Amino acid sequence: MLSLPSALTSAIGVFAPVFSRHVWQHVKVLMTGAVLAPGQWTITAILRMMGRSAAPDFQTYHRVLNRAVWSPLKASRLLLRLLVAVFIPRGVVIFGLDDTIERRRGEQIKGVRVATAQKTGFWRPVY
Repeated sequence: MLSLPSALTSAIGVFAPVFSRHVWQHVKVLMTGAVLAPGQWTITAILRMMGRSAAPDFQTYHRVLNRAVWSPLKASRLLLRLLVAVFIPRGVVIFGLDDTIERRRGEQIKGVRVATAQKTGFWRPVY
């Protein structure tokens, strides 16, 4: 069983509801290793950092990402809330989003909006 410092436990414990109890044990190892591993953040590098490169359940950690049932969207929302709470405890948050990696064009892209006139304050879709 992995014993973690209380500061790290409280930081990554936010994500526990996203995973089942069994998968959460593996996620804790992966998240701790990601914090400690220099350079590449591959599953193999993380497991080496955690001293589990020769563990018999090595492939189980890879399955966390490709077979385990969990919601990346739910985890990303929790991460965003955590980052905002830590770095911007109060005040206005302004996000700039970049959609240049989108390969589609035209009206099939839903939700892409750009402010067209700051004085009037209205928004219109720009494709």
